[in-house]
Amino acid sequence: MPLDANTLVNLAVVLVYFGATLWLGARMGSGNDVEDYFLAGREMPWWSASLSIVGTETSTLTFVGVPAIAYGGDLTFLQVALGYVIGRFVVAWLLVPAYFAGHVLTAYELLAQRFGGGVQRFASLIFLVSRVLADGVRLFSTALVLQALLPLSLPVSIGLIAGITLVYTLRGGLRAVIWNDAVQLVVYVAGAAVAGLFLINRIPGGWAGATQILAPLNKLRVLDFGWDWANPYVFWAGVIGGATLTTATHGTDQMFVQRLLACRSARAARRAVIVSGGLVLAQMALFLLIGSLLFAFYQTHPPAVPFASNDQVFARFIAEEMPVGLSGLVIAAVFAAAMSTLSSSMSSLASASTLDFLLGRGTIDRSIPASAQRDALRLAQHERAMRLSRWTTILAAIALAVVAGLARAWGSVLEVGLTITSITFGAVLGIFLVGLLGWQLRQGGAIVSMLAGLVAALAVQQAGVVAWTWLTPLGALTTVAVAALASLRAPPASSVSSTSSPSSEPPAS
Repeated sequence: MPLDANTLVNLAVVLVYFGATLWLGARMGSGNDVEDYFLAGREMPWWSASLSIVGTETSTLTFVGVPAIAYGGDLTFLQVALGYVIGRFVVAWLLVPAYFAGHVLTAYELLAQRFGGGVQRFASLIFLVSRVLADGVRLFSTALVLQALLPLSLPVSIGLIAGITLVYTLRGGLRAVIWNDAVQLVVYVAGAAVAGLFLINRIPGGWAGATQILAPLNKLRVLDFGWDWANPYVFWAGVIGGATLTTATHGTDQMFVQRLLACRSARAARRAVIVSGGLVLAQMALFLLIGSLLFAFYQTHPPAVPFASNDQVFARFIAEEMPVGLSGLVIAAVFAAAMSTLSSSMSSLASASTLDFLLGRGTIDRSIPASAQRDALRLAQHERAMRLSRWTTILAAIALAVVAGLARAWGSVLEVGLTITSITFGAVLGIFLVGLLGWQLRQGGAIVSMLAGLVAALAVQQAGVVAWTWLTPLGALTTVAVAALASLRAPPASSVSSTSSPSSEPPAS
């Protein structure tokens, strides 16, 4: 079909952005060995890791889904974001020191040191499945936005986004991913801010006019101290659920732990994760305000065609109301939000697959210094390890694209992504807490405990009796409770260490 001038300009802006992304990935990236490819040589500055953390967790789900929540409701999602900040302090002081003491390459190697390789692989498998499902939904949501903005089919949109992201992830490894994340964060926050300012100018009376519409409807409410187990956006559900979910994701999810391990020290990693909390809180406030402004705008400018869902509101505004050039910038911002998450997902999926399953801890001798470990990798396993790393990155991209193609009828994109993560990572967080508590537990008991946490969270979610914000605390508490019972039957510490896998030595001091 013929393209009008506005569409051609927007396409040109997007193509320039794609070119700049690929150039930056080629310029900043490297991948000389597995540690360099997956952990950027453990030399990233804390501020770039912090920006990458924020860029990673802020996908098109945020760009589209958060404004949709405020458009259909109010600003109480900020209570969940406050929980995100609290959870980061727990990660910084509880889990970061353990990772740097253990000299690990993936989050789940800590579990191998404590319980054995079987627990490491089971936790890694939970991560792989949940990350593919959740980030496949994120890829799908981006493709939907792209369809609304440019004349592309859904399969083409999915393939284009995944393909461009795969190229620079393959070429430069985690270093390219982190630097692109940092730039992409600036791009999509700038794009959102431009859209917000443009919105204010289009509403009669500006901000004052918007508040006159919003305030009487209670759409500017931030705190809700009511109590409803089925409402995720009341204070205690938001704060407790958000804090527990963030402790689980940023403390045990390889996608986020990978960035912490790429920092130069535990102190730098702590600073990175704590600062990211303040950035996320401010960012969520921006996107929620955009949703509120969209509601005020469409009260004075009713859409010609009603919205099929609230997830369409921001995309339709960009496509139909913003002037050419500015809309191209915001389209590029949508791509930036998607690619920052997808590149991180591809890299973390590949690192967990390669290091936890295909190579295993036996590849590296943890009794010798990290520098010698790197030398051993270069000399003994370099070619095989790098070949596996790149193939698993490609397979991760394909898996994400397949899930995106299947995610058409899964409901609200934001809550679907959050629900998937909330169900799965409570069990993983629970077993990490058991390890930190020092309880004696057989490998089989640890796996059964995680299964119990998964089943409990999934059963309660299917029953629909509580909001998604309670699923992670439920899964974690169930896992810890079952582990406590199993530990009563565990053998003494000396017996446990003698029956563990060879890789389950204690962390270095």
